[in-house]
Amino acid sequence: MTWDDEADATQYQVVTNHEEVYSIWPTDRPVPLGWRPVGKVGSKAECLAYIEEVWTDMRPLSLRKALEEQAKRDREA
Repeated sequence: MTWDDEADATQYQVVTNHEEVYSIWPTDRPVPLGWRPVGKVGSKAECLAYIEEVWTDMRPLSLRKALEEQAKRDREA
């Protein structure tokens, strides 16, 4: 953790988008269009730790679905 992180008193929230990509956003700002809160609020370090725990597959949702469909077609062939 850097000095800047230690001095940051900002409360953050974890947000995700339609592709199941995660990010953090200050709680005192409106969540940008296309993003939605997931319910985790805390310090920057806490929110990033949460993301590291839950975001185990960093591929966008559309890519995961396309690869699953391709694998299904390959099994059926």
